Amino acid sequence: MIAVLSVIHLLVTIAMVGVILLQRSEGGGLGIGGGSGGGGMSGFMTGRGAANVLTRATAVLAALFIVSSLALTLLATGGRGRSIMDAPTQAPTTAPAAPQAPAAPAAPSAPVK
Repeated sequence: MIAVLSVIHLLVTIAMVGVILLQRSEGGGLGIGGGSGGGGMSGFMTGRGAANVLTRATAVLAALFIVSSLALTLLATGGRGRSIMDAPTQAPTTAPAAPQAPAAPAAPSAPVK
């Protein structure tokens, strides 16, 4: 089940990236959108209807992405319902070991002849 949902999640992700890249850039971020010369992508899907379709498709794909992410998370936990917030917040009940004094240095030995 996780493998099937992972494939669906990947397909939704790729589709969302594609739909976002098809949308017209408002600020000219990549510099390929609204110029008067050179043709390029300036005439592709510039109508108001196409913008509405792409906006709705982006919203639907984003919702599917979130739902599939949550489903993958729930399946990965295996129904354990554990969270990092479930960790105990109390201090440990055992006291730390007392520091020990360093050992006294050994006396220097006499040189052997």
